[in-house]
Order: sequence, then structure tokens, then C-alpha cells
Amino acid sequence: MKLLTKEQRERLLKNGAANAARLTEPDNEEETHDFHPVVKLFCPWGGGTWLLTELDPEEPDIALGLCDLGVGCPELGTVRLSELEAIRGPAGLRIERDRFFKTHEELVCIR
Repeated sequence: MKLLTKEQRERLLKNGAANAARLTEPDNEEETHDFHPVVKLFCPWGGGTWLLTELDPEEPDIALGLCDLGVGCPELGTVRLSELEAIRGPAGLRIERDRFFKTHEELVCIR
């Protein structure tokens, strides 16, 4: 299974480009948008979870979001998608995309 769908990748890149543009504006040097998660990745054999909000438009292998390795210290940070794709667990398990994760926008439409 691919970690990101085409639509998720496009939305993550759009979010990343929006924040990159804001950082170049003189009045908004440190003020960026706090986007809702677009995709949830998880480790099926452990507690690792990644809620990703954007991709770096200059290096789209780097994602930003809430990274929780399951040891009680979640943090906002970056992760390389290629590194997540390379991880192999017991019996060849891989990091997976939560196909049942609903984004904020999808939940608002349901209501």
C-alpha cells in the first residue's frame, strides 16, 4: 500500500507551499497556518503514529506533522517518507496508512 494517495500528496504539498509563502512575507516571518492532519500513518506492530499536515514543497520527501513513536513523547516535527517506507517489522510488516482516518474537512461534511 502506498503511504499517500495522489489527492493526499497534492493537499500536503498545497499546505506546505502555503506555509512556505507565508514565511517569505515580511509581516509573517514566524506565523504559519496550523493545518489539520491530512493523513494518519501508523506502525502495525508498535505504537508509532504520524499525523501529517504538509510536505516541504522544495523537498517533497519531507513531511511535517505530529510524530509519536509510542514512548509518551509526541512532538511536532519532520519525517522522511522514504525512511518510513523502508522500515520493515516482524514478518515483513510495513508502516501503513490508516484508510479509515477522517480528516477535519470530511468530518465537517458528515455533520
